[in-house]
Amino acid sequence: MRPYYFLLLTEVEIINKQKRGAEEMVNDAIRCKEMLVITDKGEKLGVLPRAKALAVAEGRGLDLVIVSPDSNPPVAKIMDYSRFRFEQQKKLKEMRKNQKVVVVQEIQLSPTIEKHDFETKARKAQTILEKGNKVKISLRFKGRMIVHQDLGKEVIERFVERLAECSSLESPIRLEGRTLFAVIAPKTSKD
Repeated sequence: MRPYYFLLLTEVEIINKQKRGAEEMVNDAIRCKEMLVITDKGEKLGVLPRAKALAVAEGRGLDLVIVSPDSNPPVAKIMDYSRFRFEQQKKLKEMRKNQKVVVVQEIQLSPTIEKHDFETKARKAQTILEKGNKVKISLRFKGRMIVHQDLGKEVIERFVERLAECSSLESPIRLEGRTLFAVIAPKTSKD
């Protein structure tokens, strides 16, 4: 992007519009000459000039808000804008509250892993799955171990099989570079 002082006037106006967002599409900030006006109850008043539409909205004690600026003519709705914004923020807050963040934690294995280490890592993966998080199983080949990819694949398959009662395989075993990967997710009520 060019430095601010080299921008043309139209580019500066576009940047300022983006910063202000929808705030400028309310009441006196509306720049359309005429618009299709809809009341708060949903009835169409028709295409009205800006001044008349503002007068109708003011007469009802409400705000005039552009809801569809790209249509021809733009569509404006008469509504209580502060209440509308409050409702939008409330819905957004509720959506954020209901979101569940799934964390993917990694367990690293080796093709030459011993039985005790294998069981310890399996128990650790099981506690991660019980918390509702996913587990990424990775097995890195060092040096000439890459020749024996089948041994690494067997270790991961055994690991997935060990955790089969509390998890399901989300992505199959695949090789990326010198590392074998698989992702397992906790079993849901559907599984």
